[in-house]
Order: sequence, then structure tokens, then C-alpha cells
Amino acid sequence: MINNKNISRDDIANAINQDFGFNKKQCLEIVNDIIEIIIEGLILNQIVKIHNFGTFRLIKKNSRLGRNPKTKEEYTISSRFVVTFKASRILLSSINNQNND
Repeated sequence: MINNKNISRDDIANAINQDFGFNKKQCLEIVNDIIEIIIEGLILNQIVKIHNFGTFRLIKKNSRLGRNPKTKEEYTISSRFVVTFKASRILLSSINNQNND
């Protein structure tokens, strides 16, 4: 499908355009809407599960003491939320089967 090292929103929209024949503007809107739904779900529910793909989860990290490795200067890393992704067994199996061929 795509030869680039990274896949962009435009690449996904072009793939939808080729597979389903929607115009490119509609395809990009679909991709952007899906991403927005995932973001909103993380903000509201903190877990977004996509069947046969994986689970996005929001985790709160507490503040901690950090150190600049070059200067050895210490500073406080503020608390924050990070997004984690755990791939489903079906996705992992599909990836591993593709890479073993």
C-alpha cells in the first residue's frame, strides 16, 4: 500500500479513497474524525478499545526528580498523563506472520 517509512493521515485517506471510491476530502475527514473520537474517548473514559486492533489507555505519571545527563543538574519532572497502546493478540499475530515470511 505505502512505501514510505511513516504513514500519514493523507496516506490513510488515500487508501480509503482507493478502496471505497469516496472523494479525497471526505476520506481525510473520516480519518480526522476517527482520530478525534479516539482523543475524546481518552479524555472522557481514559480507555479506547478497538476490537482486533488494540487498546489505548491514559496513565497518570506522578512528578519525580530527574537529572540532565550532560550537566548532572537535577530538576523536577511535573506530573502528566501519557498514552499507552497495547496491541491485540490478533494484530500481533498478523504482524508476526507477515514478518516471518
